[in-house]
Amino acid sequence: MLKVVVNVCRLVVAVTFILSGFVKAVDPKGTAYKIADYLHAMHLDGLVSDTGTIVASIALSTLEFAIGIFLLFAIRRRLASRMAVVLLAVMTPLTLWLAVANPVSDCGCFGDALVLTNWQTFWKNVVLLGAALVVAWKPMELFRFVSESNQWIVVNYTVLFILIVASLSLYDLPMFDFRPYHIGANIRQGMEIPEGEEQPQFETTFILEKDGERREFGIDDYPDSTWTFVDSHTVQTVKGYVPPIHDFVLQTEEGDDITEEVLADTSYVFLLVSPHLETADDSRLDLINELYEYCEEQGYAFYGLTASNENAISRWRDRTGAEYPFCLVDEITLKTIIRSNPGLLLLKNGTVTRKWSHNNLPQIAPNQASMPLESLEIGQMPDDGVPSKIARLLLWFVLPLALLTIADRTWMWTKWLRRTRKETKDKPHEPN
Repeated sequence: MLKVVVNVCRLVVAVTFILSGFVKAVDPKGTAYKIADYLHAMHLDGLVSDTGTIVASIALSTLEFAIGIFLLFAIRRRLASRMAVVLLAVMTPLTLWLAVANPVSDCGCFGDALVLTNWQTFWKNVVLLGAALVVAWKPMELFRFVSESNQWIVVNYTVLFILIVASLSLYDLPMFDFRPYHIGANIRQGMEIPEGEEQPQFETTFILEKDGERREFGIDDYPDSTWTFVDSHTVQTVKGYVPPIHDFVLQTEEGDDITEEVLADTSYVFLLVSPHLETADDSRLDLINELYEYCEEQGYAFYGLTASNENAISRWRDRTGAEYPFCLVDEITLKTIIRSNPGLLLLKNGTVTRKWSHNNLPQIAPNQASMPLESLEIGQMPDDGVPSKIARLLLWFVLPLALLTIADRTWMWTKWLRRTRKETKDKPHEPN
């Protein structure tokens, strides 16, 4: 019974750590944003750079995933179980503080794949800490799936795999997109509130500057273009059903709301998303400008979306030669839409058709310049859906470890069988 209890606790902790580490590795920028939120809540913003939060994000995801795999395969049983206890001993008081003080909306333990409230997260960690303590109490009761002589294969392959997943997701886009702006999502439908649900109310405040004076304005009293945009904040004033998308507002530099116009466009609309133009990657400017020229010729709308102020937009135009119009959008919304700065979004009738990072922007070949997007690959929904991604994941990680486990157990069984036969053969026979 003791062995059963310990191994059940081992599976609970292992699976949770594996899932938590994997979803963080799939979206390293999202985890970095959450780490930055923690630092801001603790008034430690200036201590860690953006690069530092990315490194911390990848390190945390690798640590959690590795601990989970090590516990699952019973590798370095004492060390892995103690590391799980230490990590949970740190996270449990932290999540208690989050639950009581509520400085951030959720802990981000499972990224956007599974959003828990702060109190749910705390009690989850309490259960996990108890299970981890049981495992650390009797680590030698953990049943091995791979013999000690072959464990180095699992260790190296696990660390290499999760680092590759995090690096590819950081270079391009997350392998799995759990956010409401994923490919195939209709933004207008994501903004709808089901019939009968209480209507929440939000208030957006714009901070503008003129002649050295800064003032706050609402949407109803937004001033003329002589005021310079500085920042904006959206807060919920009345609780109610909050739709997955509730802060998608596109406002031109002149103060006009064109959200409905963009979402109702039955043709294609390109959105170049950059939360901060000051730090946006400008190494692919030629491709962006060529794509805008193509849109001009074909009659497709093209907008830049940013949370930067007028001066930053002006500097971007001077540096890049950009001629496309810009819209002002909330920073958090832009970071949620796409994990790239800049990133490119293709909409058709309000539905997200394609997404590209700045490292993988689409290119229109010269012989395709006169062809509409309907006849080009980039104008179609990608064939690489969730089922094929899961199949690749099984092929490249789960299957090799499963085959290793089967081969190892077969080898250990034949070894035991040979030893048993030898002992039986060497055993002296009793006289009749």
